[in-house]
Amino acid sequence: MKHPDETRFAGEVILGLAADGRLRVDRERADRLIAELETTLTGVRNRLNLVAEWRRVSQPRTGELSSELVDAAFLDQLSPGKLERALEELPKYIQALQLARRPGNAVEIS
Repeated sequence: MKHPDETRFAGEVILGLAADGRLRVDRERADRLIAELETTLTGVRNRLNLVAEWRRVSQPRTGELSSELVDAAFLDQLSPGKLERALEELPKYIQALQLARRPGNAVEIS
């Protein structure tokens, strides 16, 4: 049985559709979406680095904790493994959009 969070990502499906030519996105929209996904991917990497830092520090002093570090640690405790999963899936979305880029204005899935 799949964990409920596993169904929220569809990287392989979208990548397959793009590779088969069944997903088409106009170039301008694809480029905008790719840029947004790359920004998100950078944010995920940064949060994972903060979580790793949190795990290394055995007893941090309150003054040493940034709000970003606390947020990342809190997210990791609420949804363990979610950031790692996003780090695996987001590149698939980016690759799919790169494959699906087409001239014109149509967004289609056949």
